Amino acid sequence: MISPNTLQADRSPKTPTVARFDPPEADRILSVLGVRVTDVRMDRALDIVRRMMDHDDGRGRGVYFVNAHALNVAAENRDYADVLNAADCVFGDGTGVRLAARMQGIRLSDNVNGTDLVPALLSKAPGRRRGYFLLGTDEESIGRAAAHAARAFPAWTLAGFHHGYLTTPERNARAVECIRRARPDLLLVGMGNPLQELWIHRHRDQLGGPVCLGVGGLFQYWAGTIRRAPHWLRGRGFEWLGILFQQPAKARRYLIGNPVFLARASRDAWRLRRRSGYA
Repeated sequence: MISPNTLQADRSPKTPTVARFDPPEADRILSVLGVRVTDVRMDRALDIVRRMMDHDDGRGRGVYFVNAHALNVAAENRDYADVLNAADCVFGDGTGVRLAARMQGIRLSDNVNGTDLVPALLSKAPGRRRGYFLLGTDEESIGRAAAHAARAFPAWTLAGFHHGYLTTPERNARAVECIRRARPDLLLVGMGNPLQELWIHRHRDQLGGPVCLGVGGLFQYWAGTIRRAPHWLRGRGFEWLGILFQQPAKARRYLIGNPVFLARASRDAWRLRRRSGYA
């Protein structure tokens, strides 16, 4: 598996330069712990992803969703922050990002997360037949997730799927070749932060040009491994409590990580105000 600490070794002349797909200037971009986050409503985010797929020039494009945990990792690992900022678009996911923006005097337009965006994208029939590929989780779960997706989104083609346990160079190469042969328009990578973003950053120009989305635990929902929190809990910004209840191993991430993130965001907002002369 890829770790943030191995990323530095990959910086070499062999690493391809990926063309950015810059959103229009009308889309507000703010900095949260040094990561550029595009602030848009969900319908606008969907439009951006669709236009990326239409803008097919053979280059892979990276779209990420950052929550408090991902931004904590970025604050501790500059290489990972650089990977996020090399994406074609980064959206803010969750209450923590919204609170960090409020500390800067900004009210985010929406909670743009992959768990909601991907089904909304796949539920609508595209202008032409499009395919998607699932990469992540274990062999059994990815099979169940793929079966669910094929039933739930008949307007799209399931181009293929592969587990995310790419623990050797040989396994990794086979997964890359599998995706290349499938030629999907959309690649959904569910390995969790930061592995999925690092994998996309490293490989997206080898995949034949799909739009690559880092979707976190989406496949676990589709496979039935975990359930989403009730809508009323999500609406109040506490979806993480539903995840924690089902996955207590993540207690440190939420119970310690969330307060650490808010402290960092507060310092970050103070520095931004001081820099602009408002502190």
